[in-house]
Amino acid sequence: MSGLSKFVSIAAVAVLAFGAAGCADESNKLERNTGPSGDRSRNDVRSGLGGRTQEQGTLFGPGGLLGSKAEKKDDTGTGVAVNAYLWRASLDTINFIPLVSADPFGGVIITDWYTPAETPNERMKVQVTILDRELRADGVRVSVFKQQTSPRGGNWVDAQVDPRTNIDIENAILTRARQLRIAGGS
Repeated sequence: MSGLSKFVSIAAVAVLAFGAAGCADESNKLERNTGPSGDRSRNDVRSGLGGRTQEQGTLFGPGGLLGSKAEKKDDTGTGVAVNAYLWRASLDTINFIPLVSADPFGGVIITDWYTPAETPNERMKVQVTILDRELRADGVRVSVFKQQTSPRGGNWVDAQVDPRTNIDIENAILTRARQLRIAGGS
């Protein structure tokens, strides 16, 4: 067999293999999209995409590679899905407490337990949630959790947190966010 005919044979086998794999994939889609009675809606059969429209099923459809124009307009290039000033201000404000988790896309910061030196029988944990992409007074929520050692056994027991503590930390974050915005020139 010559080199050219060998190449053509290999190419033909490859095309048939990919074609068969594609048919098997479509067959599986058809089987997965049947209802409880085994029937499919006419729309599902016609679209061949399991009930999706062609635009939704493409790489360039809504939410695809290029996304929509509205999504691009909101992109500030900060790499975070929340307001960058609030995010940075939150980290700056609670920087004395070790972090357990910081999710810039979900806008949630969770600290580890922190025991102040002046009160060794108390510890606190802070959760900061950034709620908006805009720098707004209601764009941040703080939850403080407090525990104290119990007189019997020395175990940690949940304690009441002064509601003013949450508000004070929120105000400190907002003040720092405003300072960062002014310093940034925006």
